[in-house]
Amino acid sequence: MTSATMDGSVTPAAEPKINWTFLILGFAGMVIGQFMAILDIQIVAASLPQIQSGIGASADEISWIQTAYLIPEVVMIPLSGYLSRLWGTQKVFLFSCGGFVLMSIAVGLSSSVEVMIFFRAIQGFVGGAMIPTVFAVAFTAFPPSKRVTASVFIGLIVTLAPTVGPTLGGHLTEMLSWRWLFFINVPFGLLSFFLVWRYANFDKGDPSLSKGFDWLGLGLMAAFLMSMQFVLEEGSKNDWFADDQILLLSVIAGICGPAFIWRSLVYWNPVVELRAFNNRNFLVGVIMTFAVGAALFGGTFLMPLFLARVRDYSPAEVGTTMVVSGLAMFLTGPFAGRLVRILDLRILMFGGFMLCAWGMWDAHAVTTEWGFWEFAGVQAVRGVGVMLVMIAAQQVTMSTLPPHMVKNASGLVNLFRNVGGAFGLAFLNTSLTTNTALHMSELTQAIPQTDARMQEMLTGMTAMMSGSIDPQGAAMKAVYGMLQRQATTLAFGDAFAMLAIGCAFAAFVTLLARPVKPGTGTPPPMDAH
Repeated sequence: MTSATMDGSVTPAAEPKINWTFLILGFAGMVIGQFMAILDIQIVAASLPQIQSGIGASADEISWIQTAYLIPEVVMIPLSGYLSRLWGTQKVFLFSCGGFVLMSIAVGLSSSVEVMIFFRAIQGFVGGAMIPTVFAVAFTAFPPSKRVTASVFIGLIVTLAPTVGPTLGGHLTEMLSWRWLFFINVPFGLLSFFLVWRYANFDKGDPSLSKGFDWLGLGLMAAFLMSMQFVLEEGSKNDWFADDQILLLSVIAGICGPAFIWRSLVYWNPVVELRAFNNRNFLVGVIMTFAVGAALFGGTFLMPLFLARVRDYSPAEVGTTMVVSGLAMFLTGPFAGRLVRILDLRILMFGGFMLCAWGMWDAHAVTTEWGFWEFAGVQAVRGVGVMLVMIAAQQVTMSTLPPHMVKNASGLVNLFRNVGGAFGLAFLNTSLTTNTALHMSELTQAIPQTDARMQEMLTGMTAMMSGSIDPQGAAMKAVYGMLQRQATTLAFGDAFAMLAIGCAFAAFVTLLARPVKPGTGTPPPMDAH
């Protein structure tokens, strides 16, 4: 906004007066809700065996405790932008938070796996709106000079929640019971609800948007996103397209995805506005966010899995080891906020991805003896890199958009981060399975049973197993276990290396963004055409 003076000169209009008490308390309430929604994705990860025994579920059924949350959530995240414009951010968040608390109680009280999965799905759907609405408020309610600070807080939540989730869940289950994984949401949810209800009246809705609601677009989007999420979550477990269900859902996603994009481009009132992709920085930023999702969730997935599968660590021991990553991110947040104000954001994103690549590449030399101290350096370097990229990418992606696009764009950014994480986990899961079998084959071929050293080892182990019913069979089983452990370790090394290569590639993609002024997120003016 500008205004003219008496001498004809133009001066910037004064920024509207802001009630900082209401803004900070309302935003804090939204951040608490966002933290709960992201935390609940991973908080059950370390406690699935306890939940399984508590409700009498099978091994296949228990995996749906996580999947049932993620599939509906991925639909609500982009839909929340439309709902925020229709009803207003405050009403959407209160509906989301209230439903999330009620469903948390219902999940915690569930006595069968079917009931738990049903309420867990509703919990993921209604809770999904709490995640993108916080991003939108950071770039619409705060003045430009304070948006970096708001982004730092969001970056801390987005990176810390999935990192501390398994740790917190493991300790809650050990101290109380697995039901408290869900009951813990109640007091914090009520606090979030009160703060947002009392202080977070940031905008008003536009009821006219309800006219001509695009039900066909919503159906196509839901079919596309839910099918894609299911394929990514379950594909590696079911041998991908060898499974008829995975193949069918892949076809549905392949048809509904382009149809949804076409519908969004031609319909006058689309559920998701895609015009933000015309902004080059938004497009590059979304690609970066996709890569951040893969780096964040991929690293958080590989390390605990290695410690549990190869080192036989308990959930508490895994949590203690993983705390280094969260600590590194937490300490980097304020430092990254200062760098955003003085450096070209492309430099920060490039440097952050290269740090992630460095940390993951160091981990490709993992051995069966790696534990806390060996992973500490890897986690510290990766944690710093993820935080730098996260905060810089938020500024590049969101700050160059006009205000009326921010709500829809926020949903798209969060969607791409979640989908990036799902793609990363699916790829890493498949890589681990394939490469473990490949390395096992290489090891068994390299050390045939006729080898003198192998014969000597088998003889010695047979003597040690003399007290068993079948000493020779027990010795063969023990040797097979040793080889399997080594093959698994080599496969983890390959997965870390692939993650490193992906981060290095993403670093160079950041250079495609337009130069951005430090501290503002605003690109320099382009020449008129």
